[in-house]
Order: sequence, then structure tokens, then C-alpha cells
Amino acid sequence: MKKIIKKCKKYQFLFEELVKRDFKQKYKRSILGMGWSILSPLFTLLVMYVIFSNLFGHKMEHYVTYLFSGQLVLSYYKESTKNGMTSLVNNSKIFTKINVPKYMFLLSKNVSALVNFGLTLVVYFIFCAFDGITFHPRQFLLFFPILCVLGLNIGVGLILSAMFVFFRDIRYLYDIVLTLLTYVSAVFYSVDKFSAFGQRLFLLNPVYVYIKYFRVIMIDGLVPSLEYHLLCLFYAGISLFIGGLIYKKNNHAFLYYL
Repeated sequence: MKKIIKKCKKYQFLFEELVKRDFKQKYKRSILGMGWSILSPLFTLLVMYVIFSNLFGHKMEHYVTYLFSGQLVLSYYKESTKNGMTSLVNNSKIFTKINVPKYMFLLSKNVSALVNFGLTLVVYFIFCAFDGITFHPRQFLLFFPILCVLGLNIGVGLILSAMFVFFRDIRYLYDIVLTLLTYVSAVFYSVDKFSAFGQRLFLLNPVYVYIKYFRVIMIDGLVPSLEYHLLCLFYAGISLFIGGLIYKKNNHAFLYYL
């Protein structure tokens, strides 16, 4: 970790320019610019609320907050990992000519996604206030799952970006995975109707684990158990570990496939 931080400081100027470039490319020729980072999830939330509120939310208290919590975390994960997947291929002209840490390109995508997430998070708290959620200092604990999701995103991004160099079909396969993830993350329905065993199966999905953390803090007003915190750390840590190993093993091989 110290080595990575040292390299980030060494290439700080490049890293800052990459982040700026990502924002310029994303909002190029857009009238609203970064406003779409807020409007896009809001429109998605509105559509999901209209469709699912009568099916799943008519007996659920604070359904808007429940739905927004799921959409917030899932959208952040999708944006970060999808953009990270192509970070190596799209920047191959740079690192094939200049010796720079290849993970810098992935990290810049994650910073961009994190900024967009932060903007949406502000709107999320506003919606929570209108939904009658009582704010409490314990909600500062949300920094923990946010950091864990960041770690998960970086780890999964490392894995996907490496795979995308060798197998371009991974782009289409991952779209299928994200569609499936939307339905198994309990974004718009409650898992309470499932058996105890079925509810435990949902915990195999790291995205759902972080979504549930948000809901427990914001809606239930409770602090998850120590075991739950360790589970959050486990998913972030294992993805970073596997992604780091893949990058280290294929660091030089990337150059021959780009």
C-alpha cells in the first residue's frame, strides 16, 4: 500500500490530468454536464418507484429510502466497474510508450465514479429527510460501507480490466452479469419473504451486503453487528487481493496484447 501511495504521489500530475480528462470526455457537448450525475439516478428511481411501489412498497415503510439505497449503491458499482473494465485498453497508447503504473488509469476512473456518487449521495440524504428519516450521528458510519464499496470496485475493476485485455467478449458477458445483479440485489423488493436460508444466500452478493448496511443505518436506525462489518471488509479485501495478483502476474503480458 505504501508503494502504491508513493507512486501516486510521483505521478500525481498525470493522475489529476486523467481524472480531468475522464470528466471532460463524459460530459463533452452536454448542456447539463455533471447535472446528469444527479438526474440520471433520479429518473431511474422515479421509474422504479412508479413500477414497483404498488407491487412491493405498499406495505413497506420508507419505501423511497429503501429503493434509493439500493439504486444508489448499485449504480455506483455499475459505473465504476464498467468504466474500469476498459481503462487499460483505452489508455494503451500511453503506457505502451511511457513507463507508468497501469493501475493509475483504473484509479482515475474510480475517482470520477466516486465524485458522481458523492453528488448523488447529497440528493439521497435530501430524499431521506422528505421521507421522514430521523438523522442521527450513527449515520456517519456510512463512510465504512462507502470505503468498502470503493475497495470492491477497484478490485473488481482490476480483474475486469485485465480480462478485457485478453478477452474482449467479457464486455458483453459482464452486461449480462450486471442485469442479473440488479435482480438479485433486492433493490426494489424485500428479502423478508424468503426463508432464513434464502436470506443468508443473499449475503453471498457483496453489492447486497453494502445495500443492506445503508438500509439498516438509515431506515432501521441500528448499527450492524461486528460480524457484518467483517463481512463487508472481507468482500472488499478479497477483491483487492485477487485483482492485485492478476495485475502483478500479467503486468508485462498486457503490452503484447494491446
